[in-house]
Amino acid sequence: MRLFRTLAAAASLLVTTPLAAQQAPSPETPPRLIVVISVDQFSANLFAEYRPQFRFGLARMASGAVFPSGYQSHSATETCPGHSTILTGARPARTGIIANDWIDLNADREDKTIYCAEDESVPGSNSDDYTVSPKHLRVSTLGEWMKAANPDSRVVAVAGKDRAAVMMSGHNPDQIWWWGKDGFVSYAGRQAPATITRINTSVAERIATAEPALPLPDFCRPRAVAIPVGNGTIGDGRFARAAGDKGAFKASPEFDEAVTAAAAGLATELKLGQGDAPDLLIVGASATDYVGHAYGTQGSEMCLQLLSLDEQLGQLFAVLDSTGVDYAVVLTADHGGTDATERQQIQGMPDAHRITRDPVAGVAASVGLPEGSIRGDSGNYWIDPSLSQADHDRLAAAAIAHFKADPDIAEVFTRDEILAAPAPSGPPEDWSMIERARASYDTERSGEIIIALKPRVSPIAAPRPGRASTHGSFWDYDRRVPILFWRKGMTSFEQPLSVETVDIAPTLAGLLHMPVPVEIDGRCLDLDAGTASTCPAN
Repeated sequence: MRLFRTLAAAASLLVTTPLAAQQAPSPETPPRLIVVISVDQFSANLFAEYRPQFRFGLARMASGAVFPSGYQSHSATETCPGHSTILTGARPARTGIIANDWIDLNADREDKTIYCAEDESVPGSNSDDYTVSPKHLRVSTLGEWMKAANPDSRVVAVAGKDRAAVMMSGHNPDQIWWWGKDGFVSYAGRQAPATITRINTSVAERIATAEPALPLPDFCRPRAVAIPVGNGTIGDGRFARAAGDKGAFKASPEFDEAVTAAAAGLATELKLGQGDAPDLLIVGASATDYVGHAYGTQGSEMCLQLLSLDEQLGQLFAVLDSTGVDYAVVLTADHGGTDATERQQIQGMPDAHRITRDPVAGVAASVGLPEGSIRGDSGNYWIDPSLSQADHDRLAAAAIAHFKADPDIAEVFTRDEILAAPAPSGPPEDWSMIERARASYDTERSGEIIIALKPRVSPIAAPRPGRASTHGSFWDYDRRVPILFWRKGMTSFEQPLSVETVDIAPTLAGLLHMPVPVEIDGRCLDLDAGTASTCPAN
């Protein structure tokens, strides 16, 4: 916890009333600070597996109001769509964030792929080198509702990924910082608070120094089994890192320590929760996702990552406690995830396998059209709008027939079929496949054809370093995430029935005694374990 140690002296200067001297806040009194934490790729399965091992921050969260079966209920279980649901109360069909990337074949640039958090109107922008922007988010966020209700409220976001920070903070945050190439960065013209400057200096020094392997706790030892994947192995790593290796830094517990330390420093430096209006602190912890992609979910790497994150969140809460501020926390995830295929095959799932080819390869050529006439991303497929109607129809029919004959594909839906389906309702685990697709579908951005791979079919045909496993399916291992609320003095309870991440924003609005000013998809969850309610009366 070296980065937290560098913050300790600065944090102590900003302490107001020691926590031990405070009374537990009344549930009738709105908290002064809302803290929202998204742990990227923290599935409900991982929470259940590691819950007995948590001792610090995640243990605190598990002592509050626990909804172990939360849902990112839509089919587009990726980082950008998932984060767009957490503080908007809206599913991707409403937020407009249908994937991390989508294809716009009418785009006036060579690169037709649009990144969810880019401003493609900036000259020279492309989906790999872009100017970060919230322009694609079509709805407002909790932070925007707070600022509309009281302009003195402040919204502060720090995350490992730009899309996490942008999609949760919305269109006008007071402070927004995400990890760039060499440190935390923000929109052009933003002056860095002292915390960000200090953290960037500390992280640069840390990356420049080799990192030895982490000690392996007893609980992690049985998980440390080398599994051949591609040209290497995964499963028994301990995050030893060569000096200067930025990629290894991001795919390790070190990365989340930088994010949580920055969040702690910003909370104290900016005196969040100590003004005349409630404030919002947003934390996007991204390392679990990088670890999951690189090493899968069941090896020593994920074990070390989650136990480290538990400790890091404990450190963050200790800093917040020291300020004496009455704060409420929610922790969830943008999506779940599944393990590497090779380990699944030897752990009771012999049917798990990787696709062997691009599902659409050769389809255009089969009807005499150029290969680029149909393009896909994240299960969406777009047909070249410059084709004649006859060529378009021939290609669409060939693609649909090809997809339906593919043994790895579970479902194929057309635009018209999806739009004819009603908006989903009821428990998300009971939604049909087309209802899951409908919750993600945007008429301007989504593909003309949508496919869903069968369960346990990995879309990664050829694994490589940093790319052993993934997410993004229609299935519950990618949809289910924990939703945990905590506030000092609250009575703990557990509700095992399903809820959705779109319920988080209205629930927090209820805690703040603030109406939801726009139409949303979610509902307020009552966090009072007794007969009272934290939700507004109907």
